[in-house]
Amino acid sequence: MTDTAPRRRPDNPGNEPSGSGEELRKTSVTRRGGGDPGSRGRTTIADGVVEKIAGLAARDVLGVHAMGSGLSRTFGAVRDRVPGSAKSNVTRGVKAEVGEVQTALDLEIVVDYGVSIADVARAVRENVISAVERMTGLEVVEVNIAVSDVKLPEEEDEEPEPRLQ
Repeated sequence: MTDTAPRRRPDNPGNEPSGSGEELRKTSVTRRGGGDPGSRGRTTIADGVVEKIAGLAARDVLGVHAMGSGLSRTFGAVRDRVPGSAKSNVTRGVKAEVGEVQTALDLEIVVDYGVSIADVARAVRENVISAVERMTGLEVVEVNIAVSDVKLPEEEDEEPEPRLQ
């Protein structure tokens, strides 16, 4: 009796084609730098950057008359009149604590008379959180708001805060 079953050679355990140029080769590819190029390195964001973003976002809410306490606004108005100084201080009334992935903000605002302070505070929180998270990628863990004054209609305006158009 002759055996018609194909015989396996010890160096060819799976009966793959051999010797005919059809040998399968395993190749390994070595990647340099490993991973997405966007994840190589570290990005740090300064407190002042987050403060500017938050200050602009807060000022954009209707009902926010100004940022900062009366004293800081007075000093800011004097500083704005000095030649060569910055025209407006967008970080006035804003304090940020920035970590590696999270940030916390403290805002001091002056609201217009007649508006709902609770509604203005809610809108400021939403606008600030949205802007900071969108622009920085940081998680905003809290936005504390202190209302330091109410702007009455008959009060003389020091200098109105600029609004984004």
